[in-house]
Amino acid sequence: MVTANRIAEVAAAVGEPARAAMLSALMDGRALTAAELARVAAITPQTASGHLARLVDAGLVAVERQGRHRYHRLANRDVALMIEGMMQVAGSGGGNGGGGGPARRLRVGPADQSLRLARTCYDHLAGRVAVEIADALVAMGAVEIEQDAGIVTPAGLALMERIGIALPDPSGRAGKGRAGCRPCLDWSERRPHLAGRLGAALCAHAFERGWIRRIEGSRAVTVTVTGRAAFHDAFGIRIAGRLREEQ
Repeated sequence: MVTANRIAEVAAAVGEPARAAMLSALMDGRALTAAELARVAAITPQTASGHLARLVDAGLVAVERQGRHRYHRLANRDVALMIEGMMQVAGSGGGNGGGGGPARRLRVGPADQSLRLARTCYDHLAGRVAVEIADALVAMGAVEIEQDAGIVTPAGLALMERIGIALPDPSGRAGKGRAGCRPCLDWSERRPHLAGRLGAALCAHAFERGWIRRIEGSRAVTVTVTGRAAFHDAFGIRIAGRLREEQ
């Protein structure tokens, strides 16, 4: 049962300019570090860590660890809906909403546009292209992903077969326990792309078919003319950005 004390606790957690700025920055679905959120809120990283601990304790923010990094995201959809409603109310009334000013714009990940568009992440694809593929597969019902695990559905197996990718044991019960697919937080997009068996198979297939090619001396890959057409046909995505000539 929701109590008055709980409502007051949540309201107090949100009702501070720096914390409100950080929550607003997380509304685009990305996961950000404490240092990045500190820049958004114009406070020190140490101060940001204290504010984030308060938001985590209030159940508004969740922490995701990947390697040595800790990323922060909104805890769930209900939190996002609450923040969105508050933003609408704040934008519809009089006054300037108090101090703190507008949240700063924040760019994360590499400045190199090639790396941001498409690159390899160990044995799978990363970057905007990979995130759009993941989004498309989820929307199509081809994969189902949660916080740290995923499965390839029968519809996904059929799609991969049409593309020419064989995925034995997609449930991950064999193959030394490797999952059929799993979400991997993207460095530049800060939303998940697909790793695991499916991610590796898609990446290898794209190389074999000439959909992507390595850029010498970089983890970035270029998406060829053939690849742009193939990604659109298979996943319904249109890849914008500078196109390198096929060799």
